Amino acid sequence: MQATKFAIPEIIFGRGSIIHVAQCAKRLGAKRVLLISDTGVERSGWVERVMDILRENSVEWVYFNEVNSNPRDYQVYEGFEVYTEAKADVIIAIGGGSPIDAAKGIAILAGNGGRINDYEGANRVMRPLPPMVYLPTTAGSGSDMSQFCIITDVARQLKMSIISRSLVPNISIIDPLILLTKSQELIIASAVDAFSHAVESYVSRIASPFTTHQALLAINLIIPNLMRAVEDRSIEALEQLSIASTAAGMSFSNAGLGAAHALAHSLGGMFDVLHGLVHPVLLPEIMRFNTPACPEKMGTIGRCIIGDRKCPDEVAALEGIERLQEFFTELAVPVRLRDILPDQSSFERLAGAAVGDACNLTNPRTAGKDDFLAICERAW
Repeated sequence: MQATKFAIPEIIFGRGSIIHVAQCAKRLGAKRVLLISDTGVERSGWVERVMDILRENSVEWVYFNEVNSNPRDYQVYEGFEVYTEAKADVIIAIGGGSPIDAAKGIAILAGNGGRINDYEGANRVMRPLPPMVYLPTTAGSGSDMSQFCIITDVARQLKMSIISRSLVPNISIIDPLILLTKSQELIIASAVDAFSHAVESYVSRIASPFTTHQALLAINLIIPNLMRAVEDRSIEALEQLSIASTAAGMSFSNAGLGAAHALAHSLGGMFDVLHGLVHPVLLPEIMRFNTPACPEKMGTIGRCIIGDRKCPDEVAALEGIERLQEFFTELAVPVRLRDILPDQSSFERLAGAAVGDACNLTNPRTAGKDDFLAICERAW
């Protein structure tokens, strides 16, 4: 077995755990915090709740909320200017993947200088980052757990993947009660994103015994709990989705992702679509593409979805993919590329961008431009 490593943050998990945010920041030496979020989280009241906790514990902060879905490179620079002018020393972010990824980008510039584009790819962040405390408000992105930071390069219309051990935060505070205020669309998009993290990292070229267990845990939790979380807003089901998202985050952070996220990043960079809603479109076709390269693992995933079956692995894999597509359809989300793109004229650019995405390196089957073109056409 090759040498492997497994890096995760300190995790504080449980209903009401948001109360620990100020003490966590103090423990990391905070004198003045840069607090980052977005207007959507503000409207749900969670930003004000964090501010109240900081105030009650005499922690000073400055606030930055100029963050969109699919955070832009220029927003990272704006946040870095706020961090520098305020002489902040700890970064706290509360939100989905966008505010947390923006916070990671700001931390990279605070510790290393330069332009955010300088760090695109793997292992290009060489100097330490400021201490980071992240509070996810969705059960999906895994950004509070991972070595990944995804920032949109506006000029190139491309989502950059920045991968570095330095991006794993010091502390992740996961409070499932926050999910009670999320929309149905966001709960679905987040859970499907986590499911894709789990599937892609399970079959990754660099998966290890430390990651496959976490990936299977996530796969087994998401499908039985997602519909109940959406229809009943059951806190028990939402809590299980939080556990699944955390487990998937541990897995993909250390095992990497694959062709589905490579193509999702090129789609997000060009069309600014909600990231999690791309996966019901792409993931089944990517799973079919990957099955010949790892039939045993794909068969295991298939049996997680359809139940234990005595049949060849490839049969279980394909039956699982069919059931997964039916499940996505039942969720009433887009399941074909034609549901989210105006026409096929962008396929060449999408395929070309996906080939160069860092996530494509760990896909179990080599995927070139022609492969991505064929996947787009089958998903149309």
